[in-house]
Amino acid sequence: MTEDSSADMDFSGALQRLGKLDPIEAVAKAKEQLETLDSVTVNIAVTGETGAGKSAFVNAFRGLDDDDENSAPTGITETTMEVTMYTHPTKSNVRLWDLPGIGMPNLNANKYLKEVKFETYDLFIIISSERFKENDIFLAKEIKKKQKCFYFVRTKIDNDIHSAAKNKNFNEQQVLCAIREDCQRNLKDVGNPKVFLISSFDLGKYDFQNLVDTLELDLSEHKRFALVQSLPVCSLAMLEKKKESIEKFIWLAALASGFATYIPVPFVSVAFDKAVLVTFLISCHYTLGLNENSLIKLSERVNKPVSQLKSAIKSPFALAVANILGVPTCTSKAKPLKSLDELLDSKRLVEGLHDAAAAFKTAYTALSGGLNEMIDDMKEVLHVAGLQ
Repeated sequence: MTEDSSADMDFSGALQRLGKLDPIEAVAKAKEQLETLDSVTVNIAVTGETGAGKSAFVNAFRGLDDDDENSAPTGITETTMEVTMYTHPTKSNVRLWDLPGIGMPNLNANKYLKEVKFETYDLFIIISSERFKENDIFLAKEIKKKQKCFYFVRTKIDNDIHSAAKNKNFNEQQVLCAIREDCQRNLKDVGNPKVFLISSFDLGKYDFQNLVDTLELDLSEHKRFALVQSLPVCSLAMLEKKKESIEKFIWLAALASGFATYIPVPFVSVAFDKAVLVTFLISCHYTLGLNENSLIKLSERVNKPVSQLKSAIKSPFALAVANILGVPTCTSKAKPLKSLDELLDSKRLVEGLHDAAAAFKTAYTALSGGLNEMIDDMKEVLHVAGLQ
């Protein structure tokens, strides 16, 4: 299955993409593909020298603060004593593995290699908070021998900028360029690798978006989708990336839901499986950061009341999903909320459709409309939060 998609996707095109001409077989295949999107695992190893900020990066990547429940423990000294897996709070198929620091006194480089099971991981992120050193280069070479992908991430950039800002002729871009060039000089033995400058306390700044773009290139289609859906919405650029990712698979949900009880008999209506549509829209709600926990995290980050952020959420679809999840909203009680079922029904999903192609188009249009409404809401949330 390829991921190219457009708003003009039609029924016959959807069947062709699944390699199925029979609608009943296509529905089963579409549901199978949707289940794969939710179950495919992404395993990312985070490694580097002791005290480089690996655990803080693991937490930030999962949208958690260092003191949150289920966060990776952080500290001045090495806190990761053994390989530890951390799943994403809402996307458990995305796993980050916090590996012990290679510089620990009781774990030399050769012993470290025996402890690390390279075949477990899809990607390796090698982290340093200063210059990349001999152990980092050693790791990169060993990972390369195993034909795995690795990426160098320079953390704690916010500390460097804060320190440099005290200088009279401070120029942020010059400082960033100097740090990047210094890192690359130390990594000349492994070619000319990219170095991503990251602040785990503000993923919306510096190179986090570039890192995500690069990680995507080295993942399969379904793993790529899982990765993007799991990331916190820290900027408009990230929101746009999530939108593009979801849009590529709307046709799949539309096909799976459009005629769940399709029977190829004249005058027998096509039945919609609204459970598939509702599940898809709830997943979008979480992915876009409109859920309660994500909004609370955002309010803490930007130091604005969560109620102020919620006031930007006004679309019927976003409010209906929040209602299903039992989340209080900031809408006027004088204007009753429509349920998600009512909204979907208003899109003519309850009408008797005798044409499978029309059914597909109707479901596709409903999902696209719901997604776009929620995207617009999250844009307003980010605007209120002061994030662009």
